[in-house]
Amino acid sequence: MQKKIVIFLLFLISNIGFAQKSLLKTEIENLKKDKALQHATWSICVMNVKKDSAIAEYNSQISVVPASTLKIVTTATALSILGSDFKFQTLLQYDGSLDSLSGILKGNLYIIGGGDPTLGSEYFKDKKDSLTIVEKWAAIIKAHGIKKIDGAIIGDGGIFEDNMIPSQWIWGDIGNYFGAGACGLSYNDNKYSIDFRSGAVGSVTSINQIKPVVKDLLLINNVKSGGNDDNAFIFGSSYSNYRVASGTIPANKASYEVDGSIPDPALFCAQALETALKLNGITITEKATTIRALKEKNEYAPANKRNLHTHFSPTLEKIIYWTNLKSLNLYAEHLLKYICYKKNGLGSEAAGTEIVTSYWKNKGVDVSGFFMNDGCGLARANAITTKTETQILRLMAKEKNFNAFYNSLPIAGKAGSLGGLCAGTFAENNLRAKSGYITRARGYTGYVKNRKGELLCFSVLANNYDCTPTEMKLKLEKLLVAIAELE
Repeated sequence: MQKKIVIFLLFLISNIGFAQKSLLKTEIENLKKDKALQHATWSICVMNVKKDSAIAEYNSQISVVPASTLKIVTTATALSILGSDFKFQTLLQYDGSLDSLSGILKGNLYIIGGGDPTLGSEYFKDKKDSLTIVEKWAAIIKAHGIKKIDGAIIGDGGIFEDNMIPSQWIWGDIGNYFGAGACGLSYNDNKYSIDFRSGAVGSVTSINQIKPVVKDLLLINNVKSGGNDDNAFIFGSSYSNYRVASGTIPANKASYEVDGSIPDPALFCAQALETALKLNGITITEKATTIRALKEKNEYAPANKRNLHTHFSPTLEKIIYWTNLKSLNLYAEHLLKYICYKKNGLGSEAAGTEIVTSYWKNKGVDVSGFFMNDGCGLARANAITTKTETQILRLMAKEKNFNAFYNSLPIAGKAGSLGGLCAGTFAENNLRAKSGYITRARGYTGYVKNRKGELLCFSVLANNYDCTPTEMKLKLEKLLVAIAELE
């Protein structure tokens, strides 16, 4: 009798496991037949982190546009190479001579950027601290006895290439906050905000204010009132103060903010410090500028510099937390270029993508079909297989910095872009993943624990579907729930 009970229980457990696998298989088969995906390319790969083989897969070796799921590659590489405790450094230095009696600096004051994306960032502002970073720097400079600068405040972003924008980003993106490029000296998330006032549907909007003030910004406002969402876009290139705002914002709004990208972050930072110093009573004889601008005018002369202050960023663990939770393109681009700077002495987008690809290839990841064109996933020229993403996730689970990486990923039903997903299922408060979305491309890449407590890693990507983005999200959600139920 006992033998029969044992056999029955084994049969029952076996059938439960089969049913759970069948659930994912059923969802995959449903998507294969879905008319909304008849023109689409979609892919899935699921692995147990302890085994280098797929539990489930479909089109796992087909290259697909990853959108922001690419950030898992960039952030994983940064943690692996730099370590979770790494901090960026920004230096305040001066050249010439400083007369300690008169307080006159006969020379220039430099802000030497170290690739830190967090200077003045909204994600690291202490609500109890009303002072900005440049105001703190101004107090430090004043404490050194400097009363007058017979020279200029000069921003130096030279550890990164001057070209801030990846070559594959589109014109419609780069004038907007999410298309802000990575500068060796970035400040205030490299963005400003236009506060619009809208009227009746079809009417042209007016501008209440631009904050913070971007000196000499020439903004042409063609934004109209209409629609229910923010469909306004700002057009303009790096280092040019000419901007055109077009599109629509909701009608009859007294205040509606749209964010744009700062044309020249290093200059913006230098000007911000210049203003803070003047408010502290320090006289400055020349206008703020940058090393890049001086070189363009053949006015740059290298000089011996002395250090006044070293500013340290938050730890990389904290930076990567916000990068993945809020899908911060700017932070990801900084990480990519800094990885390149560490190896080559200059942060370059193209060289950085080659370094990242080679790094994972040397660890045994199959990078065939992986074409990396930026660090954040904004470029539609990016392509990767779900197999490659899943293999990287599997290797990260063995890294000493895994907890920092794992904890940065949004939680299903709880946080970030996954806050509304998988409610009431086993995936809720369990599955962690980086989401990705650009036009006609959506996906999720991350981890989930099955009912045995085993950690699974997965990647699900879909491109060129015929349905709405929201409908595609719901279709992929069913896959995520089924993955969580795998044994």
